[in-house]
Amino acid sequence: MLDPEDGFPRAAWETTQPTARVARIRERLLNEPRRVDLARAVITTESYRRTAGAPMPIRRAEMLRDLARETPIAIYAGERIVGNRSLLPRMGVIAPEGAVDWLDRELEILPTRPQDQFHITPEEIATLRRDVFPYWRGHTLEDTVARRVPAHIMRAVKARAFSLNQTDHAQGHILPDVEGWLRLGIGGLRARVADGTRDHAGDPQAAVFYEAAGIALDAAALLMRRYARLAAGMARAEDDPARRCELAEIAVRCRRLATQPPADFIEALQAVWFLFVLLQMESNASSFSPGRLDQYLLSYLARDLDSGALTLDAAQEWLELLWLKFNEIVLLRSSASARYFAGFPIGFNVILGGQTRDAEGTDATNLLSYMCLRAQADVGMTQPNLSIRIHRASPQPFLRAASSVIGRGGGMPQVFNDEVIIPGQIGRGVDPADARDYAVVGCVELSTPGKALGWSDASMFNMTRVLELTLYGGRDPLTGDQIGPATPALDQLPDFAALEAAYDAQLEHFVALMAEGCGIVERIHAELLPSPFLSLVVEDCLARGLDVTAGGARYNFSGVQGVQVANVADSLAAVKQAVFDEGRVTGAALLAALRADFAGQEPLRQRLINRAPKFGNDDDRADAFAARWADRYSALVASYPTARGGVYQPGFYTVSAHVPMGAHVGATPDGRKAGEPLADGGLSPASGRDRRGPTAVLRSVGKIDLALASNGALLNMKFLPAFFQGDAALDSFVDLLRGFSALKIPHVQFNVVSAETLRQAQAQPEAYRGLVVRVAGYSAYFTELDRALQNEIIARTEFEET
Repeated sequence: MLDPEDGFPRAAWETTQPTARVARIRERLLNEPRRVDLARAVITTESYRRTAGAPMPIRRAEMLRDLARETPIAIYAGERIVGNRSLLPRMGVIAPEGAVDWLDRELEILPTRPQDQFHITPEEIATLRRDVFPYWRGHTLEDTVARRVPAHIMRAVKARAFSLNQTDHAQGHILPDVEGWLRLGIGGLRARVADGTRDHAGDPQAAVFYEAAGIALDAAALLMRRYARLAAGMARAEDDPARRCELAEIAVRCRRLATQPPADFIEALQAVWFLFVLLQMESNASSFSPGRLDQYLLSYLARDLDSGALTLDAAQEWLELLWLKFNEIVLLRSSASARYFAGFPIGFNVILGGQTRDAEGTDATNLLSYMCLRAQADVGMTQPNLSIRIHRASPQPFLRAASSVIGRGGGMPQVFNDEVIIPGQIGRGVDPADARDYAVVGCVELSTPGKALGWSDASMFNMTRVLELTLYGGRDPLTGDQIGPATPALDQLPDFAALEAAYDAQLEHFVALMAEGCGIVERIHAELLPSPFLSLVVEDCLARGLDVTAGGARYNFSGVQGVQVANVADSLAAVKQAVFDEGRVTGAALLAALRADFAGQEPLRQRLINRAPKFGNDDDRADAFAARWADRYSALVASYPTARGGVYQPGFYTVSAHVPMGAHVGATPDGRKAGEPLADGGLSPASGRDRRGPTAVLRSVGKIDLALASNGALLNMKFLPAFFQGDAALDSFVDLLRGFSALKIPHVQFNVVSAETLRQAQAQPEAYRGLVVRVAGYSAYFTELDRALQNEIIARTEFEET
């Protein structure tokens, strides 16, 4: 097998380009009109009607079998890896068991709304309102959550102290056991179901679980056989001999995979894609992630290259065909959600490199790692969400190749740091071998492939909003309502220590409410939306006879994100200096200025911005507050158990939520005006406040004990394209990555684009249709984003040199 460094020398990265087939399919996907898919909604509704009264795991499995049997399917022009959860690519699929009310309100505006438009006909709207929505009203996940979450928790949610997520769709955000799926195939999984049925004889709950698991496997085989029949029929009707042969081969592969594990690299790629199609069919959720694809596919590739069954160029094209399939599934979101999460971030996270599972932690980089980087360079679309793992022994050629791809723009790959993540996972109770095998879910969430339901998007906790409530004694500054515990307001505090004590009391109160609310949501999922197919590919569900939503996985965490520690640090540093140390403004006067959104107080605002220390400049006066309160939040979160027998894991990332979350926070002592976005990312400094270069940002972030942030953390940085020109510049960037690793920071991602280019894209969107940028944990086409989010990306600090 070729040595990775020999297979992809530096010169290849400058000239790599997709094959004609890949380029044609890519262009078709970019131009594919997006339509609403009614099939899942209609089939699911009829399936639930038919199975009324049966145990819910059986109903969910029968639903999947009905979907596998009845969903219209197609094989698209030129493709060789087949399968989709809808008839056409990029259709907006409706899962009515999750929610119908928001969709009913928005059906007419779907084709014209500002972000993520979908075409729908009047006839389709009529079908939904006549045949689907009436059955589900009052019985969806969203309806049940609304009934069961008590008023004292909803009061805090409505006050924007924190969110409760995963309330309108089934569970995603997980790394299935892809390696096990490939090794066992459907036949091997059937044997495990049979073993479990025998081992748990006499247990009625387990009997239901195993019956549902068997039905789910029937669904998987049924779908594969349908594609085999379709391909065979198309082959018989095909005039072009080359395409006829391709279709016949597709039929053979699909027929084999319906009973057997894959035998070669091509079958393994097809099997991987079928797995994710089936997971999406069952749950219609985001962030089912392939994980360490370069590890579990390597043996198939090596055998085929060594035997001569595949050339390296042919294998590269096959890999890129899979890359294209990851762009065929999108998520239909509400207008409010699409405004801030536009661009269909579905979260197929693939991660490369890092260390092996063995005790020595050997470097895991291999030829397939380089091929995946090349696939990203060639395809350049928003999925999969490509990541790399680095550590002190990461090979220089791998980091140079990754840096070269980063320099092309598009925000990928993002970078994760073994040096802090692995100890952090072990600290949460993950077995060391599993910790060394970690991968990433969706955006930046950390998890163990095939062994964990990390529920990594359970909540976003607005640390800045809680600080705002603290300044006003637990009251909302606009309404005067008492939201949190009654603590002294800023104008009543004797010293700065009393302010920190009040903030601590508010944090304790709201973290407890958040954990209580998340537990209620998790228990409702287990009741209403068990996932029999997903449970087949998560250890130890089959051994325990227990659904993944009920605690069947080996690890049962829930992840909650702290937002935004930079604003908290900057605000506390400003209050300490201006009010308590220098006495330049009284607490009462500062509160009055904040209530007035600094109207008539611009000199005070500028002093708070420019004279007070700011996080991101390697200044301990601000950085100490970030470290203290990030650590405190982490400790509070980790003190609560989950409903499935694990613990809550803290994280620090926002995806794009820093924009809407900031919209509900008034003016803050760091000089931020009411409604402006919070700092982006999760660990990023506030926009424009970091003024001492990228290494100072890394040093500030490195002062936080981020081993505690075991659910994941996010740091955004932006570089000008000129920085990556020439070998010396690339080596400087690799040095930056190694410094990031040494500072024990878990994550960093990069936008490589100038603010001027982004402004031109705003002015001429049609000319920049393919411009991909990093938003916050995912990449999207810049012109599809909301204007406020575009402006926030433009405002991020640009770095020209390290």
